[in-house]
Amino acid sequence: MLKDKLKQQNLNPAQILVLGFALIILVGGILLSTPFVTQTGESTGFLKALFTSTSAVCVTGLVVVDTGTHWNMAGQIIILILIQIGGLGIMTMATSVALIIGRKISLRSRLIMQEALNQFTIQGVVRLTKYIIITTFVIEGIGAFFLAMNFIPDYGVPKGIFFGIFHSISAFCNAGFDIIGGGRSLTPYTENLSVNFIVMSLIILGGLGFTVIIDLIRSRSYKKLTLHSKIVVMMTVTLILVGFVLFFVMEFNNPDTMKDLSLKGKLTAAMFQSVTTRTAGFNTIDLAQMHDSSKLLTVLLMFIGGSPGSTAGGMKTTTVALVILLIISVVKGRDDVEFSRRRISRDNVNRALTVVGVGISLGFLVVFLLTMTEKGADFITLLFEAISALGTVGLSLGYTSSLSALGQIIIIFTMFAGRVGALTIVFALAQSDNKALIRYPESKVSVG
Repeated sequence: MLKDKLKQQNLNPAQILVLGFALIILVGGILLSTPFVTQTGESTGFLKALFTSTSAVCVTGLVVVDTGTHWNMAGQIIILILIQIGGLGIMTMATSVALIIGRKISLRSRLIMQEALNQFTIQGVVRLTKYIIITTFVIEGIGAFFLAMNFIPDYGVPKGIFFGIFHSISAFCNAGFDIIGGGRSLTPYTENLSVNFIVMSLIILGGLGFTVIIDLIRSRSYKKLTLHSKIVVMMTVTLILVGFVLFFVMEFNNPDTMKDLSLKGKLTAAMFQSVTTRTAGFNTIDLAQMHDSSKLLTVLLMFIGGSPGSTAGGMKTTTVALVILLIISVVKGRDDVEFSRRRISRDNVNRALTVVGVGISLGFLVVFLLTMTEKGADFITLLFEAISALGTVGLSLGYTSSLSALGQIIIIFTMFAGRVGALTIVFALAQSDNKALIRYPESKVSVG
């Protein structure tokens, strides 16, 4: 009946994606609000359950209750399933089920998949979905195995294996949920090279985007990559290295974060902090004790986020790259935006500018609202919380659990907008996508 109702409404792909995510979040919220999924056997309350469900489906990682101590095994498994659905995407999961049971993928479903996977055409989207499913489970399986080898000595075999599976999926999906307990995230493993390297590898792979991973496997050379993949790889490497150097320098002598660590620990912690800001949400140092300069750098990296078609959020690396390339072309007096001997279409550049503009506007609005609802928090904390939610990062300065009811609702909508995409929501609300039939005379406006 629901399927027939949706068909009668003639919803466009953007509307279906928005409603799909909202429905999964609602179901998750209802399940997590039951008393059977908590350690105490008492209901968490619908608002906190909905917040947790939204954070999981939107692969954010912000929590109002500690995941490791508040939820029992059933609750943690529900959260893990929600993370996997949110990371892969609703249409990817639905398509994989359809392929398993042998159902044919309709043209309408292919169009929705095209929108969900940020593809330019519907050609090859079903094949891409197969690659995504296989690639995801292979990478998560390898990560779970090696993480379990590190957790088993500390927690025993059954718990160590579950910890390995949970944190591998959470890391690859850039969710940032942990079940270590006590709100510590991965701080007990700050100087553990194995855990750090495995988690960072999962975060980076998840944030590259599935099309880029497949392109890298096929090409095995930067020169043979598509233009999209080249920009993603270049921006990813640049942002990680720049963040690593800056965090290392700024926190090197901070007694509350990295000063007491060995040189190996400092290098590892700086690299991990640079990687995790790409919307992953884990942390190995106390973020609240970082210098303000490091907090602002984290906000900037969280705002940029990962890459299109990945499990990461943010404005995306390619979006920021196109804006930078546009600035360079304007400064040089060129009419076209170019990279690697290719001219980038004006539509791509305009979309990038729109995404950044909408992102900045939405971020400003969220911070403005939080300053009215959260009277006891300082500005940098609220800015950090807002951008973390908008970029679906999950890093926090420890204020999430102190959010007021209105603050939680604001962050819920922010996480939702960050995961689904502000433009997707705008397209879903738009009444028509018809282009104007009238073109007015051109004129000029002074800028700058």
